[in-house]
Amino acid sequence: MKFLDQCKIYLRSGDGGPGAVAFRREKFIPFGGPDGGNGGRGGDVVIEAVDGLNTLIDYRYQQHFKAKKGDHGMGSSRNGARGADVVLRVPVGTQVLDEDQETVIADMTEAGQRIVLLKGGDGGYGNEHFKTSTNRAPRNFGPGWPGEERWVWLRLKLIADAGLLGLPNAGKSTFLAAVSRARPKIADYPFTTLVPNLGVVKAGEEEFVIADIPGLIEGAHEGHGLGTRFLGHVERTRVLLHLIDGTQEDVQLAYRTIRRELRMYGGGLADKKEIVVLNKVDALTEEEIEFKRTKLRRSAKKPVFVMSGAAGEGVQEVLYALLNIIKEGRAQEGMAAEEAAYRARYRPIEE
Repeated sequence: MKFLDQCKIYLRSGDGGPGAVAFRREKFIPFGGPDGGNGGRGGDVVIEAVDGLNTLIDYRYQQHFKAKKGDHGMGSSRNGARGADVVLRVPVGTQVLDEDQETVIADMTEAGQRIVLLKGGDGGYGNEHFKTSTNRAPRNFGPGWPGEERWVWLRLKLIADAGLLGLPNAGKSTFLAAVSRARPKIADYPFTTLVPNLGVVKAGEEEFVIADIPGLIEGAHEGHGLGTRFLGHVERTRVLLHLIDGTQEDVQLAYRTIRRELRMYGGGLADKKEIVVLNKVDALTEEEIEFKRTKLRRSAKKPVFVMSGAAGEGVQEVLYALLNIIKEGRAQEGMAAEEAAYRARYRPIEE
């Protein structure tokens, strides 16, 4: 299945059905009066987040979605049927943006979440509604209200606990393949990863999800390489795992390049907790490892792990470091949710 993380679609809710003009006609009842029913309401456009999806490829081949119109009213005081809704099923983590690609209309962060994007038009009144003591035989009716329409963007931001960052060929895909059952493409040339990959990692008895995105290069915020298009997939993560290729000459430059792109991108990525790892140490001597680790520590101003994803050296230490930060973030979110629930339940009485 191909990966698609953003698309533009057209939405239209259903028009309301017109009311009916009808009169009661029965034997021995010469003046039965009006009995035209109301029109049915138009269908809504609904978006729903579901499990089991990780791409928007379904919206690659169909871009127009229109709900059904409401049925017209009928005689004998029969109201028209309501129009059928259109339900857009999207992966968890999908955002609905206005046509300007900036205004967020809806953010689908939980499975089962449903939001009405466009409401259907109300049905028109039948002539029975207009009956009064002075107007016994009205012939007027409501035509029904039109539905709403708009173009929107769907943008997918994968839900993961940790995000993998680094220059091309930093060993991100090798690390993901070593610690999970994900099988990303691995080769000895840059940009082997063209789309994000997700992997479920187990550290001890705990599990968490890692997202691997295509490598960044200098000037990515200006569109160089694959640009920063996929950085949105690590915006929701609790921690960033920054891999540095230990076989390159200037590890400090590699670190500063990625940090600069994060600052230029924005979205709070530069402020996220980060674990820095010197990777591919199986190809270095002890002196080279210590020298480059020291230089990298000076630039990052934080502890630097050493690891070899291919040889499995130091991998478990990195996983447990990630797990500790993830568990801390989960605990803080749980406390915040409990506090919000407590405040909502025991809200003080305003005088």
